[in-house]
Amino acid sequence: MKQRTLEERLAALEKQMGELQAAVDKIARPKDWRSTIGMFAGDEIMKRIDAEALKYREADRAKARRRYARKQRVKP
Repeated sequence: MKQRTLEERLAALEKQMGELQAAVDKIARPKDWRSTIGMFAGDEIMKRIDAEALKYREADRAKARRRYARKQRVKP
């Protein structure tokens, strides 16, 4: 039986570690919300959607403020 040199053994180990690391990378990174960060950066349609959502939120806040102010006036 031929003994392998240190360099051959090291090369084989490095190859195995590369394969194992690739397999672990596929398994260890579940898809979650963080994978979507920056997905729509610079997209014009998304900018329009954000602007409309902001308008809606501001209108909702104004409505809530009016409702709160009305309740404050009614109390004796």
